[in-house]
Amino acid sequence: MSLAKHSIFLVFATIFFVGCAPKPSVVLTNYQDTLMTKQSEKLFFMGQKEDFDELLHLFRHNCTASQAQKIYPKECEESLHVKDSKAFFINNFELYKIEPNQQRSLLTGYYVPLLQGSLVKSERFKYPVYAKPNDLLSVELGSLYPELKSKRVRGRVDGNKVVPYYSREEIAKQKINSEVLCYVDDKIDLFFMEVQGSGRVALDNGDTLYIGYADVNGHSYKSLGKEMINRGIFSSTSEVSLQSIKHYLKQNPSKTDGLLNTNPSYVFFRKMTQKATGSLGLVLTPERSVAVDKSFIPLGSLLVVKSQSDEYNVDKFVFAQDTGGAIKGPNRADMFMGYGTRAESIAGELKSPLEIWIMLPKK
Repeated sequence: MSLAKHSIFLVFATIFFVGCAPKPSVVLTNYQDTLMTKQSEKLFFMGQKEDFDELLHLFRHNCTASQAQKIYPKECEESLHVKDSKAFFINNFELYKIEPNQQRSLLTGYYVPLLQGSLVKSERFKYPVYAKPNDLLSVELGSLYPELKSKRVRGRVDGNKVVPYYSREEIAKQKINSEVLCYVDDKIDLFFMEVQGSGRVALDNGDTLYIGYADVNGHSYKSLGKEMINRGIFSSTSEVSLQSIKHYLKQNPSKTDGLLNTNPSYVFFRKMTQKATGSLGLVLTPERSVAVDKSFIPLGSLLVVKSQSDEYNVDKFVFAQDTGGAIKGPNRADMFMGYGTRAESIAGELKSPLEIWIMLPKK
């Protein structure tokens, strides 16, 4: 083939293959801002190292949530009678790559911290863990404005007006209309328990109190790490971690309150009879449950996440079973790491690029 003909051939070949390449599209009509690209699930499964028997067990657990049943009605039923677990996933699901948007693709981690506390306030145990306040209002906006479906505002009644609920700084300065679940001995640990969304409190009477997310005060979440960068405490995001923030706050107690109060958002808790539970109402599975932005990814969906970093490498199936105030965008996930020092160490440092796929029913 002559050079000219070869060049022409390359041009037409390029046009042909680019033109035939799958293009991102809206696959889920309720998620117009989530663009997906169809993938070859058989090629994907050939290279996937996975314990499919374990995955099937976790899928059945996920199906106990009504939201998961809405996504996978036929598959949840069939999963109860499966003999070949890998064939079940290959034959019943289609794989789609969730395409990134302008927001950063990022995997972080969270865990269940252990705090020291008491049911009785004392000089040591003086920081209250509040339940959802009795005067906290939550107003659903979707009934008035369909475009704001799943959006809500929170506030309280002041006279004949609804006003914003108290900020973090205001809550710290007064007694609010709320039950106190217990008192803890460290306000920094309490702050980070809010960030994690749940925790355990080892009480001075020998009991352990499990507590989980109940509600928030409605103020926007502000990243303490970003604020500390803006103030010149840290020079870049690479220096920011749970561990580095805690170390600075404990070394600079006079600055602690001012820094914590830059995040006006405040989390209220409830007593739990079981271990960490996510927004889906299910007990979370370490390194199998992730928090997502439910505006972009359906809660209850089966996902694949892939990320590599010095702190943590992952390429596996997970379930979207939780949400978080800092989790924004389609290519954003927060991996539940579990309990103990390893979980805290990884979760505190993890900030790595992320790719996400979603498994949808073959329809």
